Amino acid sequence: MDLALGTTDAVPLLSLSLGLILVLVATLAVRQLLRGARERAAELERREQRNAEREVRLDAEQRRLHEREREAAQAAAELAVRTEELGAERRRTLEHAAGLSAAEARAELIHAIEQQAKREAVLTVRELERQARAEGEARAREIVASAVQRLAARQTADSVVTALRLPNEEMKGRIIGREGRNIRSFEAVTGVNLVIDDTPESVLLSCFDPVRREVARLTLEELIADGRIHPQRIEDAHERNQLQVERLCAAAAQDAVAEVGVDELHPELLRLLGRLRYRTSYGQNVLGHLVESAHIAGMMAAELQVDPVLVKRCTLLHDIGKAVTVAAQPVGGAAVTEGSHAMIGAELVRRYGESEEVVHAVAAHHNEVEPQTIEAVLTQAADACSGGRPGARRESVELHARRMEKLEQIARRHEGVTKVYAMQAGREVRVMVLPEAVDDIQAQVIAKDVAREVEAELTYPGQIRITVIRESRATSFAR
Repeated sequence: MDLALGTTDAVPLLSLSLGLILVLVATLAVRQLLRGARERAAELERREQRNAEREVRLDAEQRRLHEREREAAQAAAELAVRTEELGAERRRTLEHAAGLSAAEARAELIHAIEQQAKREAVLTVRELERQARAEGEARAREIVASAVQRLAARQTADSVVTALRLPNEEMKGRIIGREGRNIRSFEAVTGVNLVIDDTPESVLLSCFDPVRREVARLTLEELIADGRIHPQRIEDAHERNQLQVERLCAAAAQDAVAEVGVDELHPELLRLLGRLRYRTSYGQNVLGHLVESAHIAGMMAAELQVDPVLVKRCTLLHDIGKAVTVAAQPVGGAAVTEGSHAMIGAELVRRYGESEEVVHAVAAHHNEVEPQTIEAVLTQAADACSGGRPGARRESVELHARRMEKLEQIARRHEGVTKVYAMQAGREVRVMVLPEAVDDIQAQVIAKDVAREVEAELTYPGQIRITVIRESRATSFAR
């Protein structure tokens, strides 16, 4: 009974103890939480204080930055003002020293820059021209050399004979006849002047028409061989030999056309072409020149992959205008005697049905018309090759010397020229200029001007090269 009572009393005590323990634990936990809260509050307070201090420092720094910006802006303004003052002062000093205003100096500077740019542009263009010319000349030289080398032509051409040898001096009396009857009849029938002078066993035939002169020569040879000379015999012999010369001209034209390989020419063109058998230019037979030029042009056309037949046709007809005289007017149509032989020839070939390519090539072979087609250029080149090769043409010494003097006179007209030499038989003119009076650009201008004046004032075969030499020399002495 006591034990049971004791057990019953112990239970409330145990419950009370547990409750107290729980209260104590809860109290400790609350205290712990309160202490943590106070510590966090203190930490937050410190952070806020540090943030406040940082904001104060930032505000102070910002104020300093604003102050520095203001000072910098003020300094920049002062510097700009000072710079402007210094610039104005420097400009005034330079203007005073140079004797030029700013506008004048600017204009002079712009002019100098323009001149320099022009000079550099000219130098660039000249270099490009030099390269293009070098490449073009190399190719052209190869084509021309190949064509000329492949052409087997005579070095000299036959010229028209104007002096006739007699078997004896007594023949002069027969030719003159009683009271000059025979010589008057001969000149009236042939249209050729018969000159009988003191030259032993020789007479001269003078006429501007080579065909008439050739007919007269054959007629006189026949009369001398027959021995019977009187007016009726002169007329008969002249008629026979005129027909003979026409047959020879026709045969020569047919041979030339067949040799070159050109066909279907108008009969009138063939007739005129045959007359060139007795025509010479600078001692070169014109018909032989045409055939030779046609061969050269055909070879160059083949090298350039151009139609050689058309080019040969152009070249064969390019001097056809030289056959036209008062006595050799084309049959039908208006007369064609005005202008150069190139323009006359162009009108002829147009009249007799040749193509515009042929007409243009004939008109342009002496640059009276600007060449616009490859056929015209090749015709011009072949003409120059045939006329300019060694031995092709000859001139009298007097004409040659006169042309040399004229070449030198043309070059001496220009300012700054000191010496002029005509070289290589007039194929080249070397012009010496003063280096202090003529610069490189002006030297090039002088060369072009001299070439243009030579083209306008002189007549010459081939081309003439103008070389302007500007040489600078520096001399000093070692003592």
